[in-house]
Amino acid sequence: MLANFLIGLREGLEATLVVSILVAYLVKTGHRDRLGNVWIGVVAAVALSLGFGALLTFATDNLDDEASEAFSGVMSVLAVGFVTWMIFWMRRTARFLKTDLQGRLDSALMMGTLALTATAFLAVAREGLETSLFIWAAAQSAGSGISPLAGATLGILCAVGLGWLLYRRAIAINLARFFTWTGAGLIVVAAGVLSYGVHDLQESGLLPEPGGVAWNVSDAVPPHSWYGSLLKGTVNFSAETTWLQVVVWLLYLVPVMVLFFRPARSKARQPATPASPAADQPVPPRSPDRSNARG
Repeated sequence: MLANFLIGLREGLEATLVVSILVAYLVKTGHRDRLGNVWIGVVAAVALSLGFGALLTFATDNLDDEASEAFSGVMSVLAVGFVTWMIFWMRRTARFLKTDLQGRLDSALMMGTLALTATAFLAVAREGLETSLFIWAAAQSAGSGISPLAGATLGILCAVGLGWLLYRRAIAINLARFFTWTGAGLIVVAAGVLSYGVHDLQESGLLPEPGGVAWNVSDAVPPHSWYGSLLKGTVNFSAETTWLQVVVWLLYLVPVMVLFFRPARSKARQPATPASPAADQPVPPRSPDRSNARG
């Protein structure tokens, strides 16, 4: 539940901020009458995202065990790839997101109603589809039950509430710090989802099991105990883990976390301004002042 709450909070706030930027810009530029088109696009994007999540669930429920594990494993790997790309994309382009969206809105307003609806739809659908895929993959890794869905729903509701308060200027949040630390948390969750995906691919026979089981601590950490559930839900800890899962988890978590916290490169210093040609010429020796010389 905790991992899915983090996913819903982080991804939901990104989508909420996008919507608030679109709405605020239309109000500021005197196009309040076009808000309905934005909300049509937002609702359509949300419906598409929910339908995509339902389709993934339907697909896994109607496959045999081996095919279901293969499908779940492949989709988990894809989900990790998408969320990793989005984390770094947001880190790199967050400063220009507002300007970019406003530029798109200006173009859409000139093109007409359909373009405005499409702009809102595409801006939210990108976040929504990624969120649906990652929440589904995280819920699969956490096991069945209502807790993963409840955690994701609670996180999204909190994100909407925070977005509304930010829009109304009722609260102030350091968004850079928020997205940094929630991004780090998502990287940890993604590492667990990737490990789970590897496990499913091994169960389906698409991946080998070199070295066999790394550890089996089911007696010390029962999967259904409160601490076992906590470890499973946060870092996807499994009481029985293969060596390939351990290697993949480390190969993802360590380099991605290092790259994420690596300071941004500072701009290279500008070369010194070349001296003017006149300044490069040797200064001639000063001739003696003869005005005061004696006759």
